[in-house]
Amino acid sequence: MTTQHDYYELLEVSREADEGEIKKAFRKLARKLHPDVSEEPDAEVRFREISEAYEVLTNAETRQLYDRYGHAGLKSGGYTPRHSDLGNLGDLFSAFFGDDLFGGAARAARGGDVAAEIRIDLTGAATGIAVTVPIETAVPCKTCGGDGVEPGTATHTCDRCGGAGRLQQVSRSVFGEFVRTAACNQCGGSGRIVEHHCSTCAGAGRTLEERKLEVEIPAGIHDGQRIRISGEGHSGAPGGQAGDVYVQVRVTPDERFVREGDDIFSQLDLTIVQASLGATVSIESLDGPVEIEVDAGTQPGHVRVLRGRGMPVLQGFGRGDHRVLVNVLVPRRLSDEQRRLLDEFEKGSDEETYRADEGFFDKLKSAFR
Repeated sequence: MTTQHDYYELLEVSREADEGEIKKAFRKLARKLHPDVSEEPDAEVRFREISEAYEVLTNAETRQLYDRYGHAGLKSGGYTPRHSDLGNLGDLFSAFFGDDLFGGAARAARGGDVAAEIRIDLTGAATGIAVTVPIETAVPCKTCGGDGVEPGTATHTCDRCGGAGRLQQVSRSVFGEFVRTAACNQCGGSGRIVEHHCSTCAGAGRTLEERKLEVEIPAGIHDGQRIRISGEGHSGAPGGQAGDVYVQVRVTPDERFVREGDDIFSQLDLTIVQASLGATVSIESLDGPVEIEVDAGTQPGHVRVLRGRGMPVLQGFGRGDHRVLVNVLVPRRLSDEQRRLLDEFEKGSDEETYRADEGFFDKLKSAFR
């Protein structure tokens, strides 16, 4: 290894720095310490040191090893720097970042993404629904076709960059050939000189347009989930891809149901007579009214499970269950005759009349099982 200095100190970052902070710090120091641009006598050594530090700290495995055991841990783990012997510095930065640190071939900029939010009810989430989402996006200017030039006017090639849009400076060092590339400061990177900018878009090449996007909401979607529609966002620079649209779906609570995952819960209120004698009752479900049979002697807290009547499984098969929690209504106001009848009922009751089959808390457990 080329150094025993602390890697975090070399990159001037804290030990809690994330990969983005480490990458930013390395870029900054690399520009400063490369021998072609630095007059410091130890620039070459320091450049190798920060390269090694970057390599270790942006790899989760070697960073963990270094954090726990330091340089000795890396050595015992068989680590050796991979990039110290690369002859071409452009290849070095390509290995680190996937591109040339100081530029390279110009790429058409991708358009920005657009965020939107919609609200649907639980029934719509259960069946799936098509919604219209209003959005505002940047689109190519219809007047100039997106090139930013006033129709009927001429442009000419930038004489400084020869139409390339970028300027390069090539130098040599102990690393090999080093190429510095930057956007041409005369044409702004376009490779041409525009004498008359488009009057509609002021040379930007894009204008804002309000439009409506049809979005298919899949059955079973959960509150807060996002749907991505590729290529429907802001248009990019000429030749560049359009951005995406991200639609966040908010599912409005339904007072009839409580959703837990793919299951739904509802409450069924029974009179003491219905619970005691049994009855046929109608309940609300996601599919509309459903009649169910209530057995005689149904107790408060009893859970009736309607299999396959819950929410559809998102991007899967089948549906969850509809769990119906029974609540027995106790009368609050009684006539004299009703009191007399209940007194007679109570006098004729014994232990067997109220024998419990399952405790109250066991019923609650069953409801959420």
